[in-house]
Amino acid sequence: MLFLWNKMILTIKVHANSSREKINKINDKEYEIWIKAKPQDNKANTELCKLLKRYLQVKEVIIKSGFTSKIKKVEIN
Repeated sequence: MLFLWNKMILTIKVHANSSREKINKINDKEYEIWIKAKPQDNKANTELCKLLKRYLQVKEVIIKSGFTSKIKKVEIN
């Protein structure tokens, strides 16, 4: 995990339009996540943020890069 003033940056590989929701922690800064939402109209990104908030028990999750990619950089506050 890369910490920046009480923030950390994670690398996430997203599998959108999956039949299940699953989170696989690869190491402290890399995760692989399966979500049910389709990758259109920002639905997958929204669902990813909601899922990460619940899993990590944090209040804020911001996608910093990779908005249209399977590989995303996410900032956790």
